[in-house]
Amino acid sequence: MRRIIRTIISLTVAFAANANADTFDNWKAYMAYGNITDIEPAGKMVYVLSSNSLFSYNSNDGSVTAYNKVFPLSDCTISKITWNSNIKKLAIAYDNGNIDLLDNNGKVENVAGYKDKTMTVDKTINNVVADGNLAYLCTAFGLVQVDMSGAYIRETFNMGKNVTNCAIKGNDIYIQTGEGIYKGNVNDNLVNPASWKKSYDDVDFSHANDISVTTDDGYTRYYTYDKTNKCYWTNQKDQKLQAYTITADGTKTVIKQDIIPDAPLYNVFGFMTVQNNKLYACNGGEWDSNIPAAIQVYDPNNEAWQFYDGEGIEENYNVKFNDILCLAVDPRDDSHVMAGNQYGILEFKDGIAINHYDRKNSLITPIANFSDRYQIITSMFYDSNANLWISNSSAENKRLIVYTADNKWTAPEKQFDASQAVNSKIMMDRSGRIWISSGRYGGNGVFCYSADLNNLYSYTNFTNEDGSAIGTMEFLRQVVEDKDGNIWVATSNGLLTLTPEYQANPALGFYQVKVPRNDGTNYADYLLSGANITSIAVDNANRKWVGTYNNGVYVVSSDNMVQEAHFKAEDSYLLSDKIQYITINPVSGRVYIGTDKGLCSVESNASQTFDSMDKDNVWAYPNPVKPDYTGLITVVGLSYNADVKITTTNGVLVAQGRSNGGSFKWDGKDLKGKRVASGVYMVNTATESGESGTVCKIAVIN
Repeated sequence: MRRIIRTIISLTVAFAANANADTFDNWKAYMAYGNITDIEPAGKMVYVLSSNSLFSYNSNDGSVTAYNKVFPLSDCTISKITWNSNIKKLAIAYDNGNIDLLDNNGKVENVAGYKDKTMTVDKTINNVVADGNLAYLCTAFGLVQVDMSGAYIRETFNMGKNVTNCAIKGNDIYIQTGEGIYKGNVNDNLVNPASWKKSYDDVDFSHANDISVTTDDGYTRYYTYDKTNKCYWTNQKDQKLQAYTITADGTKTVIKQDIIPDAPLYNVFGFMTVQNNKLYACNGGEWDSNIPAAIQVYDPNNEAWQFYDGEGIEENYNVKFNDILCLAVDPRDDSHVMAGNQYGILEFKDGIAINHYDRKNSLITPIANFSDRYQIITSMFYDSNANLWISNSSAENKRLIVYTADNKWTAPEKQFDASQAVNSKIMMDRSGRIWISSGRYGGNGVFCYSADLNNLYSYTNFTNEDGSAIGTMEFLRQVVEDKDGNIWVATSNGLLTLTPEYQANPALGFYQVKVPRNDGTNYADYLLSGANITSIAVDNANRKWVGTYNNGVYVVSSDNMVQEAHFKAEDSYLLSDKIQYITINPVSGRVYIGTDKGLCSVESNASQTFDSMDKDNVWAYPNPVKPDYTGLITVVGLSYNADVKITTTNGVLVAQGRSNGGSFKWDGKDLKGKRVASGVYMVNTATESGESGTVCKIAVIN
């Protein structure tokens, strides 16, 4: 496994290391394939570059395979692909200079030398040209020669020119640049830029695997001829892969069509929420009317994706289907979804728009002194009674609005000032209070409505645990509540909390937690001090998953004293260090991480918790445990922080611990580290309040 867990937060805070980091596993990536830009026939396989990701079609068995960083590739965001028919490998060039070599059996060799090499020049790869056993990377400074048979960088030619293409004729290498064509002979010292001479030779820079482009069909269509399968491959208008033949008289016959992995259409996950085990995602972030809307729904039960399109929206409601900032899923019907953008709220049923709400038919109002174009909805959620709570950011009238379950519009009498919050986000805590982050103008603090909406409190004090004021906070992006009732705020200058004690006195405000170094000294550091935090999510074990603007994801323990993991793109399956949003499936415990390069997820190994534990809702798997099984045995259906003891039928203790969320994992060994004997083992539990009993049995067979 490539994953390396770091035990020190550089430039922020040192935590005590925790072995639980190893329990975060089963990573998945969900790359988009919505824009085909290259097609490479490769014998029985056809490789397709779509939305900077790779998939293949096997013409022998009709199978479609998606490739990503989790398996088997080493990186993401592919810029170029080229099939080398001589050694039967696909050269894959990434936007960061990394190189993978993939064969038709799925084996990948990584060539990281170019990516890792420190250079002062622009390392952009413009093109990849295969010749013999070599691949030539045409870069912004010259050529890089990759030996594809040995998987290493053979030579680098820095001639200080932006090379867009190259061609090889005998011993001569021709390069195409903005300054004209240059030629170098392999018998000369081509590392010396002076060896490359201006050439006026008639050079053909086309290659056998070049892609052709046409717009004759009303859209940009890429196509190439496949000599093995004797057909053309192209992208359909909906960006799925298609194969066709053309007879001598010009008759076109489609022989294969609608080829695409079951995957997202867009690598856009700036806001996400989970309802009934389904993931709902949209653009999120700051509003931008030039960005197309992206509403995508993922059902992990059948690994299927659903996409909302804008059909009829502009004609029926006179608004554009652009940049969706937030979603709210009706708890009574998960096919009923509200979507907020800068034009108000779009209402969807089964993916089709059925209504639009703005100042004409609701309490939504535009930003003061602006046109109807800016009726901006930045955050929404349904409460347990199916009332929709809405943040109408910077509106001239009501900034917090409620659309009740019986379809009535209302708003609290008390409202915070329109200038105090831009791109504000809202949430309801377990006691029914409404919390509002001030968004782009972080210095204005966090607001809180009492559960009866009669009181509005402001929390504008931000200090560390020693009482010193924290510097400027440009953004307060998100507010969440943990299982201990603490309120956490994601800021551009660190992670801060508000304990129940401090909540009762707004003058005290938010503070940074001090964490002992546990290194034999009396020193301590502040939790993620100065980190530019973009998102927070709390899992079933009360751990905080903290996303940052450019430093990956931190996992902080329930007591805030231990860093259980720090995931970065360079040493984990995380797609990018730039995190846009994090959400967690409360039932399975799977953590979804939206990055600027797409969506990935990982198991938190903290499943849903239950208020009570009995034989009806607690069970273990695998059960029975067979002789060839050496993995962990999982007990699920437990309460939060339950005490778990596993004993023999005679009451001899063999294992014990605390539940992680609603689950407990046992390695099948006794207290001395030896595999237990064949037999039946009792799982005994006790809640935090002391209620105890035997909830299930595990059979072990050796």
